[in-house]
Amino acid sequence: MESEKEKMIAGKPYLPGGRELSIDRMQAKEVCHDINTLSPREVAKRNKAFKKLFGKTSKRFYIEPPFYCDYGYNIEVGNNFYANHNLVVLDCAKVCIGDNVMIAPNVALYTAGHPIHHQLRNQEIEYALPITIGNNVWIGGNVVVNPGVTIGNNTVIGSGSVLTKDIPSNVIAVGNPCRVLRQITDEDKQYYYKRMKIK
Repeated sequence: MESEKEKMIAGKPYLPGGRELSIDRMQAKEVCHDINTLSPREVAKRNKAFKKLFGKTSKRFYIEPPFYCDYGYNIEVGNNFYANHNLVVLDCAKVCIGDNVMIAPNVALYTAGHPIHHQLRNQEIEYALPITIGNNVWIGGNVVVNPGVTIGNNTVIGSGSVLTKDIPSNVIAVGNPCRVLRQITDEDKQYYYKRMKIK
């Protein structure tokens, strides 16, 4: 018989209130508390705690506190990862982040969801679908990424966007719901902001 944790990892409906998952969440909360209360100068100690918390880290990453997650062990970050203040990751399913990813403040990555019908919700049924973020992605401030979304390589997500569907590689995407605005091309190498040229 599958445990609720096994169901959660497999993307099946599960009950989050059981002993095993409750213990796992409390352990993650304790590590997050330690991270968020360290002196800003204690970067090495903070990174050591992140390595303990996450399922996979790289040699080079930097995450500004405060940071919050549900479990931690479902989070994988690639090389040269940067996240600004107040990243929230509900990692009931896998959250896989590629290399050279930048995340602005107040971004939320939500793998967890609940049924539409209230009778199912009232039974405390939950589900979780993985989030995948490709390489060289920049996610603007106050973005929400919903369960099951994949963001392709080299893509930019505009501030305040809400992602409910996959976003392809090599595009700028914005809005609520988030949609592709345009392709990123070699011409973009000339500009650092809008039509302001790199000299």
